[in-house]
Amino acid sequence: MAIILDGKKTAAELRAEIREKAQALKQRTGVVPGLAVILVGDDPASRIYVNNKEKACEAAGFLSREYNLPAGTRAEEISDLIRSLNKDDRIHGVLIQLPLPPHIRPEPLIELVDPKKDVDGFHPYNIGHLFLGNPYHRPCTPSGIVEILDRYKIEISGKEAVIVGRSNIVGKPLALMLLALNATVTICHTRTRDLAEVTRRADILVAAAGKAGMIRGDMVKTGAVVVDVGVNRLADGRVAGDVNFAEVSPKASYITPVPGGVGPMTIAMLLKNTLEGAMRQTG
Repeated sequence: MAIILDGKKTAAELRAEIREKAQALKQRTGVVPGLAVILVGDDPASRIYVNNKEKACEAAGFLSREYNLPAGTRAEEISDLIRSLNKDDRIHGVLIQLPLPPHIRPEPLIELVDPKKDVDGFHPYNIGHLFLGNPYHRPCTPSGIVEILDRYKIEISGKEAVIVGRSNIVGKPLALMLLALNATVTICHTRTRDLAEVTRRADILVAAAGKAGMIRGDMVKTGAVVVDVGVNRLADGRVAGDVNFAEVSPKASYITPVPGGVGPMTIAMLLKNTLEGAMRQTG
């Protein structure tokens, strides 16, 4: 039976370290790391996620500002808010909660955020630097995956890593991070022929396709490390990952649960990016 990669426990340890460093920064410079979150509309999942971020900021001793805007807010109004936050010395991280209402394109707003305050790591500047191998802010979910593998002392160098999913948020940036750590990386997607044949090659298999239970036991090599990024709401209200846990866990060496795996690490890495932004911006 696989060892559980406990994201909840690992994130708690990381957040304690972040709180300690934030206190030291405050004592040394008087600076408190500040995060501003912009939420447009009333999407229930986004609301829960923003609440969790606010609680995490409070626990870490950060300044947290929340801007709750009506669903009908115009893009120009959000742009003005972003510009003001870019100039605010007390704010070191600006986050636009996605998804936005249909009438608002996220890309121009993301590009408007000061790259040094782009703690989500989505700005083309930050993605470009990640591609070049000298990242400033790295996207939170992929960096959370790398962090948990590191803390469980799972070797990446020389291993074959297969990522199922090619999103700009997880699949593509994670591929760059694993490549930088000397893994041999394959990205799978909806046009991949014989997906199971590819996933069975993986020493490290990351499922990030957004389809509940799609990774079955016969798709995983014995002894593989399996990371489940999926968060899928089932008809009965339960949350399930992209991995069929019951089938895969007996074959894997390590596996992340859903919930309690990658999710907590994402918020912890958001705090880490905000702290590092504050430290850089204060020299």
